Amino acid sequence: MSAQENSRQLREDYSGPFDPDLTLGDFSRSFLSRLAHEFNLIGHLYDRVAQPLVAMKYGVEGFTRSGIEEWQGASPIYSIRMQQALGFEGDTVETVFKNLQLEVGSPQQFMDFQFRLDSPDYGEFWLAHCGALLDLEKNGNDPQLIKLMCHDIEDPTFDATAAATHPRIVMRPFHRPPRINAENGNGEGRYPHCRWKVFKGDEDTTFEHIPVMYELQQCQLAEVPLVKQADIVEPGGLENYSGAFDPHLQFEDFSQRALQLIIQENAVQSLLLAHSYTRSQTINYGDDIGRRFSERSWVGHTRVAVERFQNHLGLAGDDIETMAKIIQLHPHFYPRTYVDLRVDITGPNSLRISIGDCPALQENVLHNWFSQLGREPHPALESMVAHVNPRARCHSVDNTGDAPLAWDVVIDETNEPLEEPMEMQIARSSKGVNFTFEQRRLPGLIARG
Repeated sequence: MSAQENSRQLREDYSGPFDPDLTLGDFSRSFLSRLAHEFNLIGHLYDRVAQPLVAMKYGVEGFTRSGIEEWQGASPIYSIRMQQALGFEGDTVETVFKNLQLEVGSPQQFMDFQFRLDSPDYGEFWLAHCGALLDLEKNGNDPQLIKLMCHDIEDPTFDATAAATHPRIVMRPFHRPPRINAENGNGEGRYPHCRWKVFKGDEDTTFEHIPVMYELQQCQLAEVPLVKQADIVEPGGLENYSGAFDPHLQFEDFSQRALQLIIQENAVQSLLLAHSYTRSQTINYGDDIGRRFSERSWVGHTRVAVERFQNHLGLAGDDIETMAKIIQLHPHFYPRTYVDLRVDITGPNSLRISIGDCPALQENVLHNWFSQLGREPHPALESMVAHVNPRARCHSVDNTGDAPLAWDVVIDETNEPLEEPMEMQIARSSKGVNFTFEQRRLPGLIARG
């Protein structure tokens, strides 16, 4: 069968019956580009749930330290992983820019990075739209809080990301918020929101990574392989990013096969950020706080993904089939090489979630999400299904079959609807929860390849 014939069988969406054996490879390039945008933004929005929990209990100092340590711990690891996955390993500013175009720290369009590469070792970027800044401006426009984000947290985390490519690459601002007419501002309404130069500095600028990063390098997730599709079933698009840097790159430029890798890597990035966040809280505040913040961040972030899938991927509805599809595509359960997830519909109002023996259940990061799973349903699972249907409940299972963990989900109309948790209400302070992407590429027509 030819590639062209195969392409007609690919799904353009997830309409129709639930398929328990569905994989990312069953979707078309067009749908996968949309899914890549969602995984990319959803990963970024983890901090809209996780960091406010720290700020409410430990104030400005705790919030700042947590933001720095989370990103410094995770971004150097996932930067190298993405370079390897898409074939653009290197030690230049060009490599750093390619990373920024694909990672959850700078989600396309919401954090609208624009680039100019002058030479392999010098370039500039600026933000035409900074969703993180606009969230803070909308929620009080506090110059001190904006400085914390755009100066105190940004400086060390930007350099940690750059140093993953080369220890002497640094990022330095030309200007940055707060956008106020004051000595410490860059002018009211300043556009672009910020502008930075990226270059290879002198030998005495060599970056020192934090201990958490070296810890996470040893975790199961850091080394997990991806599911790779052997054959081309839909022609067109970039199979990797080994070629020239494209300052206007969008996910739509990649092939159907490459998009599957990008989606899986964005899922890895989100989970690494959660691991890093949990280690930071545990180290600074002890086991009880580390586990508690890990659990509560999962409760809120799992719902962010559900809401975006329902509003932007055509998965609206409160029936059991819609619920099964959303769980099956949820970014917290990718890549399948890390989380061996199975979803099966067992009745008109019931389904079963199973997790087989897999690296996620053997992870060595203390208090990580999957280490909290047991016979009784976790609050995050209940939160996820209740966002689809507030009358849904998770139940423990006596016979889990050949899976170490399993839970039944039942929609019972006699149940009282569950209220939305505080963690999801916190997340709604960000416009990212309801952000709508533009289509800036038409796969197969304008996209490269």
